[in-house]
Amino acid sequence: MRGPDQEGCNPGAREGLSWQEDIPSENQPCLLAGSPEGTPIQEIKRENMLHREPCRLSFRSWLAVTVGVLLGWKPSACSDLPGSRPNILLLMADDLGIGDVGCYGNNTIRTPNIDRLAKDGVMLTQHIAAASVCTPSRAAFLTGRYPVRSGMVSSNGYRVLQWTAASGGLPTNETTFAKILKDTGYATGLIGKWHLGLNCRSSKDHCHHPLNHGFDHFYGMPFSMMGDCVHWELSEKRVGLENKLNFCSQIMAIAALTFTTGKLIHLMTGSWALVIWSTVAAILLSVSSYFTGALIVHADCFLMRNHTITEQPMHFHRTTSLILKEISSFVKRNKQGPFLLFVSFLQVHTPLITTEKFAGRSLHGPYGDNTEEMDWMVGQILDTLDVEGLTNNTLVYFTSDHGGSLEAQLGNNQYGGWNGIYKGGKGMGGWEGGIRVPGIFRWPGVLPAGRVIHEPTSLMDVFPTVVQLGDGQVPQDRVIDGRDLLPLLRGTAQHSDHEFLLHYCGKFLHAARWHQRDRGAVWKVHYVTPMFHPDGAGACYGKAVCPCSGHGVSRHDPPLLFDLSRDPSEAHALTPDTEPSFYQVMERVGQAVEEHRRTLGPVPLQLDTLDNVWRPWLQPCCGPFPLCWCDQEGDGR
Repeated sequence: MRGPDQEGCNPGAREGLSWQEDIPSENQPCLLAGSPEGTPIQEIKRENMLHREPCRLSFRSWLAVTVGVLLGWKPSACSDLPGSRPNILLLMADDLGIGDVGCYGNNTIRTPNIDRLAKDGVMLTQHIAAASVCTPSRAAFLTGRYPVRSGMVSSNGYRVLQWTAASGGLPTNETTFAKILKDTGYATGLIGKWHLGLNCRSSKDHCHHPLNHGFDHFYGMPFSMMGDCVHWELSEKRVGLENKLNFCSQIMAIAALTFTTGKLIHLMTGSWALVIWSTVAAILLSVSSYFTGALIVHADCFLMRNHTITEQPMHFHRTTSLILKEISSFVKRNKQGPFLLFVSFLQVHTPLITTEKFAGRSLHGPYGDNTEEMDWMVGQILDTLDVEGLTNNTLVYFTSDHGGSLEAQLGNNQYGGWNGIYKGGKGMGGWEGGIRVPGIFRWPGVLPAGRVIHEPTSLMDVFPTVVQLGDGQVPQDRVIDGRDLLPLLRGTAQHSDHEFLLHYCGKFLHAARWHQRDRGAVWKVHYVTPMFHPDGAGACYGKAVCPCSGHGVSRHDPPLLFDLSRDPSEAHALTPDTEPSFYQVMERVGQAVEEHRRTLGPVPLQLDTLDNVWRPWLQPCCGPFPLCWCDQEGDGR
């Protein structure tokens, strides 16, 4: 195991407690990696919180608010914040396990810069992704809505977008926080991974492009980092496609041989057309199999700046430096503010491409190396804020899109993340390991340093939080599932606004949680769980991810029940004999699920097969297709 939870630092312990109770005691300090002894997270006492409270109003402000209320106006939660309309910097890792970060209990992978954010800010221990795979989780993050509402789910095995040249993607009628903040005067940028679609009808319509969803500036991968970008052994689609093409080629070759034999021994009459066409088909399929790897590298592994392809395929030895350079340039260009910058790291997704400086440095092979490099990048970004004098006026947020991948394994080598004490991982719709992620907010002088919150929160909460901080209006014409986090982060609210959270796998509801505040309990109900393979394992080894439906899942009647406040590892399912409230909990959660379902409407599913296959006419190419090659990034190699 990479790093056992330190005493008093277990992020799953005592969930559901109010904020006065949830700070580690002096005898049980939470240790932050970054020095041999670590750095204790500050203990925040109630009187200190009251002393820091920035919401006191002058008489003039009080009078204005009073008159406003009498006239029907309601002040926003952030109307009294110092230096309102802060810069907003959102940092999202790709496939990072919650157990791989020092401040969440790991003491063998070095993440001093992420830990510094936690020490100087607020750390959420029950921060939940809306999906356990990339595309739907990121759609929910940007829109504040469960991905089933926008159609960013599938009814089959295609859990994420499979190709850049697929027609599926984030629908144009969805509203992102970037779109709202852009309208309020923010400079908005996205640097890194997108993976929410690109084109609809032609290779240049860019209907799903970040610039069509509220971002002024984009630099990065329209798709996603993957093993197939470097012909890695752990393949997302290359090996499967090659096997299918080879099989079809063999069938055609056998057919050609059969037709030829039949003609020669006079068992078949007619022309030789069948022989010729089956032979041609066999040759074409065999050639296609041979070039599949090269096609994927050029089709999906490229960089864009705004609407222009700058590097196709990518030169991975310089990608990290290019990303950092772009981030620094954006910050300096917009330092007069306000700006919103979403940094979507390519780390720590396979194939774990790491620069020479960090290769072989960690105790956990390529995955640990890649994690430590990403943490170094976080430090470089924070240093840029310091140098430009922007630290005190910038809200910084760090998270991961979902949990670490347990199935990313070759032999005895693990290439995916570690999810700490939590069961399951990436791709598992309900188990905590796939959806519980780091959540850290820092805003010096506004958010209390060193505070730890055990209340249930969601990545979807970022939407209303940043929209209201930027003086935007949360849309009223659609359901927004996120909740404003600012009162909870500042300590003016004791509990999260989330009473229930739903956990989907594709379009299928797998689980739900209920925060029963009066008891301090967080109940988790599982309706469907994946069948692990082999028996007794903790993941679906031999598959890329666990399935959402079909023969690979178990449907539970009655559902499985866990109390996460006492059993965060989901190790002991409760029964009517062991839990007196069993039927009451089941009934209340069932009512919430039905109420939620009544708010859903029919939408096209963007990730189903027809919208999730490669279409040559949608393929972005910086030369005449299929000669997709260009390099505008400068070193000539």
